[in-house]
Amino acid sequence: MGLTRQYLRYVASAVFGLIGSQKGNIVFVTLRGEKGRYVAVPACEHVFIWDLRKGEKILILQGLKHEVTFLCPSPDGLHLAVGYEDGSIRIFSLLSGEGNVTFNGHKAAITSLKYDQLGGRLASGSKDTDTIVWDVINESGLYRLKGHKDAVTQALFLRDKNLLVTSGKDTMVKWWDLDTQHCFKTMVGHRTEVWGLVLVSEEKRLITGASDSELRAWDIAYLREIGDPEEPEPKKVKGSSPGTQDTHEAEDGTLEMDEAPEDRILTCRKAGSIMREGRDRVVNLAVDRTGRILACHGTDSVLEVFRILSKEEIQKKIDKKMKKAKKKAKLNSCKEEEEDLEVNVEMTLQDEIQRVTNIKTSAKIKSFDLIHTPQGELKAVFLLQNNLVELYSLNPSMSAPQTVRTNRITIGGHRSDVRTLSFSSDNIAVLSAAADSVKIWNRSTLQCIRTMTCEYALCSFFVPGDRQVVIGTKTGKLQLYDLASGNLLETIDAHDGALWSLSLSPDQRGFVTGGADKSVKFWDFELVKDENSTQKRLSVKQTRTLQLDEEVLCVSYSPNQKMLAVSLLDCTVKVFYVDTLKFFLSLYGHKLPVICMDISYDGALIATGSADRNVKIWGLDFGDCHKSLFAHDDSVMYLKFVPKSHLFFTAGKDHKIKQWDADKFEHIQTLEGHHQEIWCLAVSPSGDYIVSSSHDKSLRLWERTREPLILEEEREMQREAEYEESVAKEDQPVVPGETQGDSYFTGKKTIETVKAAERIMEAIELYREETAKMREHKAICKAAGKEVPLPINPILMAYGSISPSAYVLEIFKGIKSSELEESLLVLPFSYVPDILKLFNEFIQLGSDIELLCRCLFFLLRIHFGQITSNQMLVPVIEKLKETTISKVSQVRDVIGFNMAGLDYLKRECEAKSEVMFFADATSHLEEKKRKKKKREKLILTLT
Repeated sequence: MGLTRQYLRYVASAVFGLIGSQKGNIVFVTLRGEKGRYVAVPACEHVFIWDLRKGEKILILQGLKHEVTFLCPSPDGLHLAVGYEDGSIRIFSLLSGEGNVTFNGHKAAITSLKYDQLGGRLASGSKDTDTIVWDVINESGLYRLKGHKDAVTQALFLRDKNLLVTSGKDTMVKWWDLDTQHCFKTMVGHRTEVWGLVLVSEEKRLITGASDSELRAWDIAYLREIGDPEEPEPKKVKGSSPGTQDTHEAEDGTLEMDEAPEDRILTCRKAGSIMREGRDRVVNLAVDRTGRILACHGTDSVLEVFRILSKEEIQKKIDKKMKKAKKKAKLNSCKEEEEDLEVNVEMTLQDEIQRVTNIKTSAKIKSFDLIHTPQGELKAVFLLQNNLVELYSLNPSMSAPQTVRTNRITIGGHRSDVRTLSFSSDNIAVLSAAADSVKIWNRSTLQCIRTMTCEYALCSFFVPGDRQVVIGTKTGKLQLYDLASGNLLETIDAHDGALWSLSLSPDQRGFVTGGADKSVKFWDFELVKDENSTQKRLSVKQTRTLQLDEEVLCVSYSPNQKMLAVSLLDCTVKVFYVDTLKFFLSLYGHKLPVICMDISYDGALIATGSADRNVKIWGLDFGDCHKSLFAHDDSVMYLKFVPKSHLFFTAGKDHKIKQWDADKFEHIQTLEGHHQEIWCLAVSPSGDYIVSSSHDKSLRLWERTREPLILEEEREMQREAEYEESVAKEDQPVVPGETQGDSYFTGKKTIETVKAAERIMEAIELYREETAKMREHKAICKAAGKEVPLPINPILMAYGSISPSAYVLEIFKGIKSSELEESLLVLPFSYVPDILKLFNEFIQLGSDIELLCRCLFFLLRIHFGQITSNQMLVPVIEKLKETTISKVSQVRDVIGFNMAGLDYLKRECEAKSEVMFFADATSHLEEKKRKKKKREKLILTLT
């Protein structure tokens, strides 16, 4: 076997330059007992926890692969539920930062997450139109609710009733009875998508936001509270439509459906509309925890804040109106007329929901969250479109509340996409430049150490010595910055159009620029006298100009500084002699313009990347094309050789970075992580680090490890990953009695559930083999008339020499609770009879009753027909019936006894705490007196 070339693996090291992603929402989280100080924001596949007061990132909740789309903190503040683009949900502990619970049930991105009041259940809505209710404590799905025809936009639990209300892009609002898991009411009062809904006024009013400028209010009346059905209708609010028993068109043009006589649980009537100032759709609609403040925003930069009056405040308003009405009435009016006047006083919806103020942010709002401080102050935190987090505060109880911007997180990232990156010569500093600013980052700490304002930057490099940087801009200017002071030293008008490319000369005395004005210009560094000081400063002067027929897209020096490669808009690359500027070679073959190129360290090869998705490797001596590689699924945006090697990296609009071998023309590895188009990358002078920037606003650092990369193994791993993805995309197993696609089970088939099912099958196979061996061994011993020791299976020995049946139980206990049902669903029926017999043994022993009953009932449910038709299983089922009922009743008794004991201890503690409160106070006072006497004695001794 011949020698294989050894490559070293590059791995993802860190994500930085990102404050918050646009796809998810921002939420306040409670950390270290403090509320209103920390916020959680999505950051691509991770979640960052920011300290608003210090502007620092204090915790990173590590994601796996897919982008975060929704965040929801638990009511106790200890956990954070995170929804991802692939439909998975992970629950992270905010104390440890670990995500131990994973729910897989949705097929598309999560669009809504909401906990119930106690935090025991979690409702998730998705783009796949389903709503799933999860049991957080048991780490399993409860039920799937199907009914919406488009993405679910919001899901809310009702506090005191076992009901759920959901809204969707199908214009519907649906009410679900969670006791029976069915939709008992569909509200059709919207003509456009319903983007948000909230419950206010002690859950007696529902407010919805759609694609117009109205917030619609609906009065909810629960039938058990209304009493007699012949009772008059609830109080009407001005603006509501008269009731008929069918669908009709209201004054505002919306469809309304009044309640049918057979309504069981609640009635819901339109109370009116609140007009927003924004004319576009509602993007987010939310209330604070108290339910007194309502806020919404559209696609602009204005948050509209409303205050919902309490019953007492409404009553005061009614009394004031009554007094005014009585003053207007004649003094000689009879008592009866006064009473009539009192009855006719009505409150409008605008009186009950008052506009407080508008909060204007510095950029378009993507999401927001509200919190009410104990001091009565309202805090609103915003995640903005330009990678920014802002915190505003106001006092809503004031007559004219003033909004104040209290905090802002800006240093951690650019406001727009980073279009150029560079490494310093010592591999420590990283330069990133965007449309408005240049930032210098410390590679080891990932902290921004300098920010400088600039024009729209397209290309850059560190000046030799790493004390200055040169930026090329979209307006054709060269900007020279001093890093120590952060000042702009000089701005030079270099080109009439965009300055697309810079290339530092190998002798480090100058550089070359290429622009959209069809020219290549040569520049030299020089020291000039500074006007503001006696010292000299760095400057540049133009020495030569090369005029061409087409726009210049990219320029690159050869390492010996003899050749200059120039990429033109006519899809060719021209090579010129540097000294005479005479034409040497033309490299043609690309179908679209060459966007990027680089020359290897020895000057032997030039690699070009084009918008036609191909990379071509050429010899620089004769201009022959060595190989054309189909590199990316979209335009190749950047190409760079690793120093002192013939390996190079390419970055594409297909979100991937790929490493190639220019000698063997082989693809070495793919670096996946970015979620949008990659604009540029930089390779460190040592070749140990890569930094890349993307349209997702993130900068990613990749590090070269000492781990050798073998191409055959890499291809094998790639095939395995493709197989795992295909397994997840396969059709879900069909349960008898259900049609394909109508499964109401909460889980979905993943590679983890398939592996769990395989482990169960292997355990059953091992159990069968071992029991057969034991029977044979007994027969041999009986025939021989003496006991012969039976060799123990190595797998059982690893588990502590347990029995085969106990090994099966261990396997069941090792399966994640959230994956249990789906693992049993893909299990073939041939293994079920053995499992049922083993369950009978386990339940008789009284171990893990809850787990075993859950598995047993699920298997009976999905294999009911085959189990009942199998005569061999009848005695097994009969035994299971007896043992299960007796053991479950025992467990129930134990739990009941424990709960009664805990209630007794709680009462005892409460009774003691009342007494201990005063005892503590007296002991503290005595302690204070003792300390005071000590202090006095000490003073006397010193004097």
